[in-house]
Amino acid sequence: MKGSDKVIAALNTLLASELAAMDQYFIHSCMYDDWGLSKLHARISHEFDDEKGHAELLIQRILFLEGRPNMVARDPINVGEDVPAMLQSDLDIEYGVANTLKETIALCETEKDYQTREILEKLLEDTEEDHAYWLEKQLGLIKRIGLPNYLQSQM
Repeated sequence: MKGSDKVIAALNTLLASELAAMDQYFIHSCMYDDWGLSKLHARISHEFDDEKGHAELLIQRILFLEGRPNMVARDPINVGEDVPAMLQSDLDIEYGVANTLKETIALCETEKDYQTREILEKLLEDTEEDHAYWLEKQLGLIKRIGLPNYLQSQM
């Protein structure tokens, strides 16, 4: 089924964001593992898997719309130097993905591609209500209990 060129381009933009998020979560999870922060490692590894799933959904949809997924383009990543910077960097990338999702959902509505819109709405829910919310909670915990206590709780 030939889809809108505008929607396919927007999906490739989203794909670049999801692949970047995946890359960033991967390096951060490896760093947490190296530092002995096993709880953070497990959670961020889970986030990596979620982003991989998001990318797969986008690839499948692009292919269904007879487009060509761009697996080369990536948004820039920001590898943090310490835990708070890493969490903030991950939150920033989630905020960026959420904004791009909202823009693409609006485009899908304009282009009358309701099925793609529905797929993206599920990704937005996951991005806002799971990923971003969890990261916001972690940064809040660091402010409330202090970094040393937070780090100890993640061992």
